[in-house]
Amino acid sequence: MATADASSTSLVWFKRDLRLSDNPALTAALKSGRPLILIYIRDEEERYGLTTGAAADWWLHHSLRDLSDHLRALDSQLVLRSGDPKALIPEICQRFQVEEVFWNQSEIPWIDDRDRELAHALIAADVKPRVFRSSLLTDLNSVLTKSKTPFKVFSAFWRTASKALSVSHPLPAPSVLPTVQGLTSEDLDDWQLCPANPNWAEEFSEHWRVGEHAAQTRLNSFIGNALQDYSEHRDRPDIDGTSRLSPHLAFGEISPRQVWTALETALMNGLPAPQVEKYRAELGWREFAYYLFRHFGDLRQSNFNPVFNAFPWRDNDSALLRWQEGQTGVPMVDAGMRQLWRSGWMHNRVRMIVASYLVKHLGIDWRAGMAWFEDTLVDADPVVNAASWQWVAGSGADAAPYFRIFNPVSQGEKFDPDGRYVGQWVKEIAGLPKRFAHKPWESPPLTLIEAGVRFGDTYPEPIIDLKAGRENALASYAVAKSTSFDNDT
Repeated sequence: MATADASSTSLVWFKRDLRLSDNPALTAALKSGRPLILIYIRDEEERYGLTTGAAADWWLHHSLRDLSDHLRALDSQLVLRSGDPKALIPEICQRFQVEEVFWNQSEIPWIDDRDRELAHALIAADVKPRVFRSSLLTDLNSVLTKSKTPFKVFSAFWRTASKALSVSHPLPAPSVLPTVQGLTSEDLDDWQLCPANPNWAEEFSEHWRVGEHAAQTRLNSFIGNALQDYSEHRDRPDIDGTSRLSPHLAFGEISPRQVWTALETALMNGLPAPQVEKYRAELGWREFAYYLFRHFGDLRQSNFNPVFNAFPWRDNDSALLRWQEGQTGVPMVDAGMRQLWRSGWMHNRVRMIVASYLVKHLGIDWRAGMAWFEDTLVDADPVVNAASWQWVAGSGADAAPYFRIFNPVSQGEKFDPDGRYVGQWVKEIAGLPKRFAHKPWESPPLTLIEAGVRFGDTYPEPIIDLKAGRENALASYAVAKSTSFDNDT
């Protein structure tokens, strides 16, 4: 085992790739033959858009703890530092005679721009930067239309991208890690990533196991138990029919390549191709979100569709708060928002329902919803979250027409037909017959009494009549279109 005064070393910079297996940067660093410095840097500044929300911080804490434990089992060490990587990494390189720095590209444009500046600084200091790709399957620059322009429609993008994929076998985890010893590390607990007083994340551990091994276990469980019915069950929040891999992918505890090759094995073992392809398309949407940011700029603040620059969003802090707290009076919306708060996650179909309700029925800017999701989702991804919110709002690429407004009642009756999902999260109305589970306001007075439901007391009145909300949304869109047209003439 090397010591801190080794003649030369290599540095591996962990980012959102908190795993040992299928980690190209780590594998390449091992091949250098030098002792390694393994480091994770927490940058708390806003300048790079690196800060995570509170729920994602909870996940990050446990993911770093898991990675540290695995490294310790290999007689190795994860060094934790906080600050600006552009300052910290060159300083460490100089102090410990680092010859090469290895990291995996984030694929987030503004972060990769920062990393390119770091790479130039390292080269100037006679240190070689070694950058690898591991967070996506697609070469974002090479997937183009026949006219050599970027795709704007997901189906066309994925049809082209998936045909061009050549996915190699994942890299194994190292069995030994010759690591530089004696480096000082900050204490993970001092970062205070987990909430306290109050501990609003106390239920998260009931829903999640965090880390690389947990990710592999979850993938295997999904393939073995749910993938064969994925197409039929993926939209049912009352059924455990999805992979729930999103936080593991967001923090790089598992790579897309590992998921893809596991699906290849499932196909060879006889799982139906349509089910596998349906799930692969979900991986494709993640790729498409990053693709949009690569080719069309930062969509976290700018509307992809400029018509929405003139959209008359309504400021309604009280309605926004009721939406955040799951107190809208619409059971399907409230169930989703409460599931989010208590578990740090929400079923994807329900994400679309609650997002549509916020931006269309309530007329609140999609950016407010995006910000709340990023603070409360353990799988918060700044790229995927923005692309998904713009899709629901109608302002994004390949978005559904704005006039297709999700009705949370009919959506609930279709995808939660027995009311089990809303009954789990909105217990105030769990005693209602299932025909009223998604529209308690239509219950006869005696039925409400028998179920213990008192509007305005045990459960709120709806913020807005759904029909009126739909009409308001269409009127607002007409204003935006006319304003946009006027500005173009």
